[in-house]
Amino acid sequence: MTLEILISTIDAGIDNIAAMLLEPRDGIKYLVSWQHRDEGNCKIPDVLLRDDVTVVHLQGPGLSRNRNNCLKHATGDVCLIADDDCRYTHEELSCIALTFASHRNVDIATFKAHGLLTPYPEKSFNLQEPHKGYHVSSIEIAFRRVSVQGKLWFNELFGLGAPVLHCAEEEVFIHDALEMGLRCVYFPAYVVSHEAPSTSISRINDPGTLMARGAYLYIAYRQSMIPRAALISYRLSRTGKVTMYKALKYILKGIAYYRRETRRVK
Repeated sequence: MTLEILISTIDAGIDNIAAMLLEPRDGIKYLVSWQHRDEGNCKIPDVLLRDDVTVVHLQGPGLSRNRNNCLKHATGDVCLIADDDCRYTHEELSCIALTFASHRNVDIATFKAHGLLTPYPEKSFNLQEPHKGYHVSSIEIAFRRVSVQGKLWFNELFGLGAPVLHCAEEEVFIHDALEMGLRCVYFPAYVVSHEAPSTSISRINDPGTLMARGAYLYIAYRQSMIPRAALISYRLSRTGKVTMYKALKYILKGIAYYRRETRRVK
């Protein structure tokens, strides 16, 4: 079984990749999707010219676009989503491979990340029945390539660099996977270190972050999205980082925005 780490980076972020790479080992390889917002130097650093590293290019912004470029070019049996500031150990990567080898019916697995503030459950569970308070981060997601490639994509309306909705792309990804009938399971094992907080936490009062919450409610909880919007707004206001009025205002705007966009596509 080959584990491929799918790394999304943009512009000068390519210089961060060398610090991510472990000593070469059979069964582990890296795919780097290097996104360019402007025309400029696209020379791949010499340190990345290794047999276990492949670099592909993408023009224009949008993290979800970059993730999808990784999905398009992936070749590993099992793939792990990554950012350019993630760190790994061979033991952690072996844990991912062992998990998929031991659970043949699992299509997508989510794990734990050192450095994030997520309140991780102590026991494994099927994501079809989500654990209260659990929120997945992209860098915790691994999947069987044959289950995902060409069938499931990140929604490009969501994520950093998207025009309006600045997060929640991973939650939409898992929702879409479950809707497709894929088996998605959380495993309480650490597989990555990442010191920066997620966008939904670090930019809690950002209109684009709040609107993304609303858009996700529209996707996942259509029948109960309004009372859920009110409850989320109240809970966010309790952090002291955003008022309930502002939170609810932009969450409702996110619902309206996503409804318009999906109707426009149809």
